[in-house]
Parts: sequence; structure tokens; C-alpha cells
Amino acid sequence: MAKIVTVIDIGSNSVRMVIYEKTSRYAFHLLHEAKSKVRISQDAYHHNGQLQQIPMDRAFNALKEFLQISKSFKSKKILCVATSALRDAPNKHIFLQRVKQQLGLKIKIISGEKEAYFGALACANLLPKQTQAMSIDIGGGSTEIAFIDNDNVDEKTYSLKLGTVRLKELYFDKNDIEGAKEYIDTQLATIPFKEITTLIGIGGTFRAVSSAIAQFKDYPLEKLHALEYGIDIFDLYIQKVLDAQNTQELKDLFIKKDRYDVIKPGVFILQRVIHHLNITKIITSGAGVREGVYLNDLLRTSKGKFPYNYNTSVRYILDSFVSNKQYANNLASLSKKLFDLTHHYFEIPKQYRTSLSLSAKLYSAGSSVHFYSQHKHSYYLVLTALEYGFRHEDILLIATLCKYAKNKLPSQQHLHKYQLLLPEAQITHHLSYLLSLSIALLSHIPRNIDFDLSFEDGVLEVISDNTLYLAQESVAKLECSHSDFTVRFTN
Repeated sequence: MAKIVTVIDIGSNSVRMVIYEKTSRYAFHLLHEAKSKVRISQDAYHHNGQLQQIPMDRAFNALKEFLQISKSFKSKKILCVATSALRDAPNKHIFLQRVKQQLGLKIKIISGEKEAYFGALACANLLPKQTQAMSIDIGGGSTEIAFIDNDNVDEKTYSLKLGTVRLKELYFDKNDIEGAKEYIDTQLATIPFKEITTLIGIGGTFRAVSSAIAQFKDYPLEKLHALEYGIDIFDLYIQKVLDAQNTQELKDLFIKKDRYDVIKPGVFILQRVIHHLNITKIITSGAGVREGVYLNDLLRTSKGKFPYNYNTSVRYILDSFVSNKQYANNLASLSKKLFDLTHHYFEIPKQYRTSLSLSAKLYSAGSSVHFYSQHKHSYYLVLTALEYGFRHEDILLIATLCKYAKNKLPSQQHLHKYQLLLPEAQITHHLSYLLSLSIALLSHIPRNIDFDLSFEDGVLEVISDNTLYLAQESVAKLECSHSDFTVRFTN
């Protein structure tokens, strides 16, 4: 697979482009993203699905400039897919031929079922694993549904002729809400809904709702991918949007201007969907069809899955920002050993072992940006680049441990600001101390860990043939999280 790949997604509402760069076999990151709200399906539903000239011109112009951007990044491969608007248009060949002849771009029109699969593939690989979840992607012209169990996507996926632009033009512009309800429920009746309690939302409509809900509830983290919340606030918020009488009321609900005309049809579809299910948890996916198209290509030799226990975001940070990987691995190993020896003493639940280990592995990433402000940059890198496969609670804890590593415990101000997501203060302090202790014990940066550890009755004994002078000096400076904990060095 090419190192730099461009993916273009032509939807009913927008045309989007992403450019990805591989840093190793399965690790990648986003180089560039662009979006144009071309509304290629505008007025099509009033003309038997026929694409109109002005919207086609807008889409063509957007694609032309997207290709210029792609060329500037020296992208070697372009994957371009089109969904509902072109799929349903009787005159789609006019647009396809023009783009191919004048721009040299081949557009692949994918089925609704394939579109649902790509979206679910992205969710299965790039979100924390979920048991028995349903993904839903509400676009401008269609809605795609798939079922996910851990990292497996059901072979049978579904595409419904439900979409924000479609409903707007056919029903909402005529104020025929009952007609819209009947139409939606008729479409949904074709889905064999299972005993699903988790709903994963993909696409612009869902992201708009989740972004607004995050602001509505004053969520402490500015991160949309993997945002979780309960059905109660979801249901309440959807009703507030539907009850809004004007654009000012939508603005007060944190809906962005470019969504004013299609947000109500979108949330109405969501309201009817949750009416059919016993949903308790909502998860927002920042990844969707574009990521799915990319992963389908990236993972084509591994059955659409990353290798076991592999995380692409962790690997990307290691590839790009951690220069001494041997030290990072030693630090991670030592932190796990310290955790195993002391977690009963500190009363730390075992679930935090992985977060401690990852914070140790990624701790030095910030030094590649600026050595003297390493902690600040490591914190920021983890918070922003540890994007895929983690809950917000995990990301924030790992970032926090990196930020406060080496000499001081997390501040009360920081703990208070993020109390919704972090463990209780004492647990966070203990984990922070264990990471700092790991760093201190490896102050001499050995090729391999050159000491043994034992722990009994609050005393950690460090046994080595070497003096470990730097380690002793560093340990003495640490702010310990437990007044009775002692580190003793033995030669």
C-alpha cells in the first residue's frame, strides 16, 4: 500500500477528502482534511432523482481542487467513492464521465450495504471494543445500519432510503411531519433489530448532535471520537431540537449554522430509531466511511482487523515521536512490575495497569518537540494523537500521568477540572507516583533493566550490583503518594 493515500467520499450533502500517511505497516495518521458542502442531491428528489446542473458543477469544482491538494501532498493513491446521491441518480453517468474525462478521477459508486460495512469496519477497528452494538450513519440521502460484536462486523448490513436532505425536501419543507414519521417507520420495519443496548453514531448528523450535547452538558474534554453518554440526555436533547421554533433556538442548542436546515430531519430519524430499541449507551464515532475505505485497503491481508493487541495510534506516536524505543519499552516493563508488586498495597484496581504501562511507553514523546517542556508536549500529544481504540477516561488518565511524571503529583485543580473522567484522586496520585518512580529508577538509562525488585510491608527493595547513584538521587526528590511507602537500595 502506498505511504500517502487520499480518500474522497461524495455524499448527498458534502464531498469530503482525507489524506493519510503510513508511519509503519499498520500505523497511520491524518495529514490533511477538506470538506465542501456541495449538496449534489439538491432538488433531485423533486425531479425523480435526477441530479441538477448547478449542484453537479459545485461538486465538480470541489473535486478539481481536492485533486490539486492531493497532488501537493504527493499522494500516490486515490480512493474515491460515492454513496446515495449518485447511486440513486438516473443521470449519474453525466457526472461520472465528466469527472473521469476532465479530471482523470475514477469514482466508484458503492452500494448502501457496502457503505454500511465501511462505516462499521471503521467503528470496529477504531473505537473501544463493544459487545453487541449497532452502528448508524444518517447521510443526506440514505441511512446505513450494521451490527458489531467486538471487532467483528456482521456480514448482513442494511441501507435505507432515509436521509436528511431526502426527508427535508419530501416532508419537512411541506411541514408533513406525520408523513415523515410513517415513512421512517416503514423503512425501519425492514431491519431485524436485535437486543442491542449500544448505539454507535457515524456521520455529520450524529457528530453535530454529539458536539452540541457535549457543549450542552459542559463536557470537560474537547474530543468527539469515542464520546459516550446515556440515552436520557440524548432523548431529551433530540426533543429540544425538534421543538425549536427558529434558528436562534437552534443556535442556543449549539447547532452550527450549516446544519440549521437539515438537523431536524436528522434527529427525527434518530428519535424513531431509538423508539425501536432498548438503547442505554450512545457512542460517537469520528471515523466513518472514509476511514472504512482506507482500512479496507490497509487491512486487506489481515481480514479487516489489526493484529491482536495492536493499537494504531500508540504505534503512530512511537513511530513519530519516541526516539529511544528501548528505553520506552524498559520503562513500560518496569512500571508493570511495580504495579504488580504494589497495587494491593496502594489499593489500585487492576484495570489501570494498562494505562500505567502506556503512559510509561509514551512518556518521552514530548521531548522530540522540545526537551525542556517535554511534559507539556507529551500531555498534548497523548490527548490529541491517542485517537483510536481508547475511551476518553483512558486517554485523559494516560495524558495526565505523562504530564505530572518525574517529580510532582497531579494538582488538585487538574483533578477537579477532569473529575468526571479521571479515577478518584488517590488512585490517580498512586499511579502518577509509580510512573515517576519508574522513571527515577531508570535515570541511568540502561540498555536492559539491571536490578531486581521485592516488596513487603510498604518497603520496596531495589537490589543491584551497581550503585544506582542517579536513581537514588532521583527517588529522593519524588513526592510520594503514601506516607508509609519506602524505597530502599541494596547492593
